[in-house]
Amino acid sequence: MLTMTQINTIRTLYYGQGKTVAEIVRETGKDRKTIEKYIFKESFNNVLPDQVAIAGPGRPNKLNKFTLTIDTWLQEDLKYKKKQRHTGKRVFNRLKEEFPDTFDCGYKTVSNYVTAMRKELYKGYNNCYVKLTHIPGEAQVDFGAAEFYETGKLYDGKYLAVSFPHSNQGYMQLFKGENQECLFEGLIAIFTYIGGVPARLWFDNTTTIVTSILKAGERILTDDFIRFKNHYMFESVFCNAGKGNEKGNVENKVGYLRRNLLVPVPSFESLEEYNSLLLDECQKDGNRNHYAKDENMQILYEDDVKSMIPLPKEPFNSCKFDRVKVDSYGRFTLNKGLHEYSAVPKLAGEHIAIILTANKVRVLDGNLKEVVIHDRLYGGIRQKSIKWLPFLNQLAAKPNAIKYSGIMETLPDPLKEYLGKSTNAEKSALLRTLAKIGEESSFEKAVAAAAEASKIGTFDPDSLRTIYTYQNVDGLNFADALVPKGIPPMEKLIPVVDAFDAYLNKRGDIRC
Repeated sequence: MLTMTQINTIRTLYYGQGKTVAEIVRETGKDRKTIEKYIFKESFNNVLPDQVAIAGPGRPNKLNKFTLTIDTWLQEDLKYKKKQRHTGKRVFNRLKEEFPDTFDCGYKTVSNYVTAMRKELYKGYNNCYVKLTHIPGEAQVDFGAAEFYETGKLYDGKYLAVSFPHSNQGYMQLFKGENQECLFEGLIAIFTYIGGVPARLWFDNTTTIVTSILKAGERILTDDFIRFKNHYMFESVFCNAGKGNEKGNVENKVGYLRRNLLVPVPSFESLEEYNSLLLDECQKDGNRNHYAKDENMQILYEDDVKSMIPLPKEPFNSCKFDRVKVDSYGRFTLNKGLHEYSAVPKLAGEHIAIILTANKVRVLDGNLKEVVIHDRLYGGIRQKSIKWLPFLNQLAAKPNAIKYSGIMETLPDPLKEYLGKSTNAEKSALLRTLAKIGEESSFEKAVAAAAEASKIGTFDPDSLRTIYTYQNVDGLNFADALVPKGIPPMEKLIPVVDAFDAYLNKRGDIRC
């Protein structure tokens, strides 16, 4: 099996430099079937540990007999203004029109050959061309910092900005941190929204993409990023070390988006829903004149759209798979031990698989079945995310062991106090009731019910359930019952009741 770096080299030789399969075979020493397998591979999604990727058969290079025609069209383009030059889509459509009986190549094959030929034609002044003219369909990527509130909690967050220098159109997605999953999920959301993929993307030398920069300026990229770029078929370009100004358009766009879309500090209930609204706001923002060109940005953006690569048949699976060791308390840590998460009691002491996304940590059991989902923690301080319900069910089965398990001390104070006041005989039923309440609504509401029950001093499950219902069922009230006709008013009954109380006290039937 080839490494992702070797696969990327093969695809770059074919799509980026226009070399034939035979030339690549001679240059790399790999057999033809292997070369064709990775040239025509469409999906670079990672798979779960127990899944096996089955590669389809290779396909011959069908474009060779049309490359001379394409080269001629592209060389003729140099005589004309940029807006009237062939795009990859126009070359593809023109080949279908002029060779209806013999042309049967896919769009990506044509588009990538056109991209490679343009690179060759502009060799020698390509850097100047990129910086000054801003090729349509080219985009720049960067992260910015911004605070926001989700469900009332303040986050010191990050946001991904993607800017198209030709039109100055920009898009953004908000996250709680800045890592590979945030980068990939943000780009995928933007690609999906705009309906295409920029042919070329500029990046910083961030460690989520670049592992090292060699003396000659070559970069060693992470396997995951190589998989991502090959899945979406874009060309990646990196700024020289310490030269972030080389992608100055997005540097400016980062500040513009923060000032115009994130002031005042946003507050919302769902980050996912808010990100969807942000994309709409970014699209609306393009309905204004370009800062340097006397033309509406949306009209200029149409050139960007025409130069984009179509979306792949399936989206890239941006999550990361990892394996962790669960301790004897059913916990595991991430981010160098700073962030602690709970698994489930039955996995204590086991090595388990987890799935990491930008916003979630998903815990899998030995059968790769999802058993717990956590909100992902971010920041450089120690934090915990504990899902208590599985532990409550376990403790309910062995209530006498609660004070020896170590779990008691980690419970929220109101719940710890409530269970501490109950007897061993009461604990089992109370724990099961708390678990059921948590499953129906939330663990926090179960704790609130326990706190109120502790104040009242009631320790039976029916009372606990009644308190929870009273706290959470809308419209529940205890209005005075209607008194049937013929019953004397209360003020006339009070002397009778007082007399009856005195009689019972005299007999000694009431004990205080």
